[in-house]
Amino acid sequence: MDESTQWWLMAGVLVVAELATGTFYLLMIALGAVAGALAAHAGLQTEVQLTAAAVVAALTAGGWYFWKRQRQQRQGAQPLGAQAAPDLELDLGQVVQVHAWEPDGTTHVTYRGAPWRARLQQSADLAQPEPGSYRICALQGNLLLLEKV
Repeated sequence: MDESTQWWLMAGVLVVAELATGTFYLLMIALGAVAGALAAHAGLQTEVQLTAAAVVAALTAGGWYFWKRQRQQRQGAQPLGAQAAPDLELDLGQVVQVHAWEPDGTTHVTYRGAPWRARLQQSADLAQPEPGSYRICALQGNLLLLEKV
């Protein structure tokens, strides 16, 4: 098996691994493998192929990291555990009806036609939470954080 075929197989394995894990950086490393394959097709030495693969993988992965970091800074830092997807911001400020509270301070509400688990944003807001209208003020994963309206 020639070197270019080995590089193409490595790129394919990396793409499959990325699809299985969702780690976008594996695609950047796969681009490095493609650069190595192209260098092999050009008849360059193994050392040059490895260098081309390493440089392309490092530049694309580093570029992606810095672009993503800069984009997050432009959007403003979000608290850890808060939602990260901008399309979920539509949920903030929406009002839900709480019919009963569990002893552990959580409740089940129906929102957007689906059942959600929810709790108060600040448990000290109300000593004894009461049923009624509450506003969604944040999301932690699939848990709605509520405040009294």
